[in-house]
Amino acid sequence: MDRPGRVPESAPPESLISDRVLINGVVTPVTLFSDGVLQWSQRGHRSLIVEKEVLGFAAEGPKIRIRALVGKAELESAAPRAEELWRGRTWCSSLSLRNRTGSGRPKRLFVFVNPFGGSKSASKIYLDHVKLLFEDAGIQFTLQETRYQLHAKEVAKTLDLSKYDGVVCVSGDGILVEVVNGLLEREDWDAAIKIPLGVVPAGTGNGMAKSLSDSVGEPCTPSNAVLAIIRGHKRSLDVATICQGKTKFFSVLMLAWGLVADIYIESEKYRWMGSARLDFYAVQRIVRLRQYDGSISFVPAPGSETYGEPTSYSNDSEPANQHIACAPNQEEPINIRQHGYEGPDINLDSMDWRTIRGPFVSIWLHNVPWGGEDTKAAPDAKFSDGYIDVILMRACPKLSLLSLMAGLSTGSHIKSPYVLYFKVKAFILQPGPRTEDPVKGGIIDSDGEVLARGRGAYKCDQKTLMAYDELQITVDQGLATLFSPV
Repeated sequence: MDRPGRVPESAPPESLISDRVLINGVVTPVTLFSDGVLQWSQRGHRSLIVEKEVLGFAAEGPKIRIRALVGKAELESAAPRAEELWRGRTWCSSLSLRNRTGSGRPKRLFVFVNPFGGSKSASKIYLDHVKLLFEDAGIQFTLQETRYQLHAKEVAKTLDLSKYDGVVCVSGDGILVEVVNGLLEREDWDAAIKIPLGVVPAGTGNGMAKSLSDSVGEPCTPSNAVLAIIRGHKRSLDVATICQGKTKFFSVLMLAWGLVADIYIESEKYRWMGSARLDFYAVQRIVRLRQYDGSISFVPAPGSETYGEPTSYSNDSEPANQHIACAPNQEEPINIRQHGYEGPDINLDSMDWRTIRGPFVSIWLHNVPWGGEDTKAAPDAKFSDGYIDVILMRACPKLSLLSLMAGLSTGSHIKSPYVLYFKVKAFILQPGPRTEDPVKGGIIDSDGEVLARGRGAYKCDQKTLMAYDELQITVDQGLATLFSPV
């Protein structure tokens, strides 16, 4: 990677070590500076930022082999001396200091690859990017291809985490969600959920990977994601607990009911179109727009106290309206006995609750800014602020709604007069039927998992984890850990 000569802002960085070495057979001066830049002169100044771009290095007799994201370089002493081995070790010691090898860089990783997700490119991305870069960085890894839905969750529930420094998901967001749910259903969930999780974009949505890369202004690419994992930087991530009676689901990305959920789930019938299916079906849904009755109650974050009307907290331990939840031929919702994490220890009765009543076009909750690589759903969302961002859409003219949806790529949709955008600490969704067809309900989707389908909804004869009825969502601040660019 070519760079112009460095121009110091004040005092120039100190030289830690310098030497004249052979690079591709040419004697070349090489210097490692105190700011972590490795610079040499060969057809003009060239340099590497050690911490960001150097994957690994090793002394091999008179040579130092440096593996970097931009390629591989070999440095060899210009004139062999008795102190060659010592010089090589000195260079490696200095590079290690700047490379922060001991500051959390993983040495052993468990890697999930979902060969079926998105455009089915995960296996190629693994071979072309993940495997090669991990090998160059000297990272040992164990590969597990997922074979069916919830396979990653099953593995995460029983994996011997003491053997690994992190778990990596080469997929869309679905495998990450499965891993989080698996870790939190373990008896040792409090220790398990601390293991760092890496995300390499290889699916349809890639909302988490996009949120991570966008936080530092980098493109959302597999190479950038893998490099972030190799560097070993970490950040906390909020986890939301979605609860209905004794049934729980742990969410790290989003929950949707109404228009957004209908588009994402019902467009599966056009999966052969790839990601274009979402835009194609969005137009259909807007032309034949649905509205849903129902209500939401929430504990507002500071600054969001003016939304809604004051109300009192109420929580039914079991779903109350199952007569509108399922088609007559559908079995009861899946009842999964869960162990492990029970959700955040919050006294909801002592909080100040507020309510907004429908009808609604869409209710959308988000934990991170991006729902996909081209959907900036919640521009103000933070990874670990302890709050969920709510995007509420009311009825509006169809042309205005088309313009609003077009603004999702930039986040400008939140400025629409037909949108309410605010933050909450806890949330209750009471879904209802379609206003124009009260015998039919909608779909509740979280992180790509259909939690509930109302009567008459798309594929309403299929089993779901929960009933189409009241859901409670609470947030545990910074519960999980992600490998992060910074």
